[in-house]
Amino acid sequence: MKKASGFEIVAARCWNLLNEGKPFTPIFTVAVFALYHLGSWGDAGFWTRLGLGLLAALPLFALYFAYDFPLFLRNYLWLPLVAALVLWRDAPLHLGLYALGIGLFLFFTVYFWGTFYYHLRIGTSWWNFKRFWKLVLKNSDSTSGNAQEQLPKVLLLLFVIDTAGAKWADKAAGGQDFGWWTYACFLACTAIYAWVLHRNLFDWKPKEIPGRTEPVERPQRQAGGKVFVLVIDGMRKDRFEEANAPLLKKWRAEGTEYTQMETVYPARTVVCFSSMFTGAYPREHGITSNMVWKLGIKVESIFDSLRKVGKRGRLLGIAHLIDSMGDDVESVTAVMHNDKADRNIMERAKLIMAEQDPDLLVVQFIATDQTGHSMGALYPEYRQKIEEADALIAEFAEWLAARGDADGATFIVCADHGQADGIGGHGHLDEGERYVPFFLYGPNVRRGVKVDAKQSLISVAPTLSYLLGAPLPSHSRGPILTDAFETADAKKRGTA
Repeated sequence: MKKASGFEIVAARCWNLLNEGKPFTPIFTVAVFALYHLGSWGDAGFWTRLGLGLLAALPLFALYFAYDFPLFLRNYLWLPLVAALVLWRDAPLHLGLYALGIGLFLFFTVYFWGTFYYHLRIGTSWWNFKRFWKLVLKNSDSTSGNAQEQLPKVLLLLFVIDTAGAKWADKAAGGQDFGWWTYACFLACTAIYAWVLHRNLFDWKPKEIPGRTEPVERPQRQAGGKVFVLVIDGMRKDRFEEANAPLLKKWRAEGTEYTQMETVYPARTVVCFSSMFTGAYPREHGITSNMVWKLGIKVESIFDSLRKVGKRGRLLGIAHLIDSMGDDVESVTAVMHNDKADRNIMERAKLIMAEQDPDLLVVQFIATDQTGHSMGALYPEYRQKIEEADALIAEFAEWLAARGDADGATFIVCADHGQADGIGGHGHLDEGERYVPFFLYGPNVRRGVKVDAKQSLISVAPTLSYLLGAPLPSHSRGPILTDAFETADAKKRGTA
């Protein structure tokens, strides 16, 4: 199982510029405009018009970077476009420019991303575009693959760059003005419009837990074995219920399940892992999307806490996680056929245990998530990957038991986020994303317990501190999941 190469790490960061919706919008808009005017690149006047148009569009670029317009809010993105067309109805419409924008967007998302890219990276069929076009149109997440969000943004920005640049240059030559006071009012109204929408309608973010984690003393009689956190990336809760996963469902039945375990916002992989293993929210640890502008979390992680007591933890995952967790990550290459990905990850996990013997091992299984993104989460292939992960975890647990590493060990099984309809979208907590499977199993875990109270994945780090006898990470907010253990607090609550 190869590690992620230096080239792959850099390439993953570059890809995020095109994958994440915020940087994609300006990059794609400028590229479309430049390609449409390819024959004018030798004309100095073209670059003047482009520069003036970009200057005019800059406030809109900033506005769309600040506001996501997630889920149903994307429907409101068409109103500013319609308003601009009405206000500047005398402006010539270069229909070829907008047709090129729509065509390139569909080519990029449906064929280049959904077919060519996924075929080269994970081995999907050359015919994947036959399904992928439907997934792009239904996608709920604020990525470049969300046609319902990106198209109205790009079309408005193209209109402003084209119209403002031409009119500004025309005015300099003694022609008609663009109407800058009108445009200033348009910008102000659009900004107020976005603010009002997000303030009054954007109300589905999980509420933050106030204060820091309250420490809990671990009973002296409680053994301190190893801890394994097995994260099936992107596993929907309802699809897990449908899957034939005998080992995981046996562990769940014989352990403690948290039925209302909530992920963090935004529910992107690097964000979720950062919150899970720091116990902090994105505004505190500094990782707010998969596009990490400044490398490294700003707060302590569970791996830092373990070092304080002479223990060691390792996180086995894809290159993206290096951006937040740095040297605590044992990277795996994500460039392999998806049918082999989780098998190779499990073999690498065995190698880490044999060579490094960590006290905490976190393993990210990626095939389920990658299948959701490339083929959709509501298709049989997605459920099949959950079933394959179950079989691999069963094999891994048997291997650990044969070595004695499972003696006294605690297993935590969860997803970092779910997935919505469309191209496995996740980020803004649409149906299928918000609540994730989460259960604990082991000799120190209470048997047959279901906890129905709402919990958050930020409780993972403090719970690991409790299990491994390490101090709490500096900014940990999540409560320790004491319901899963035979503690005085759990007995008082009588959870069952």
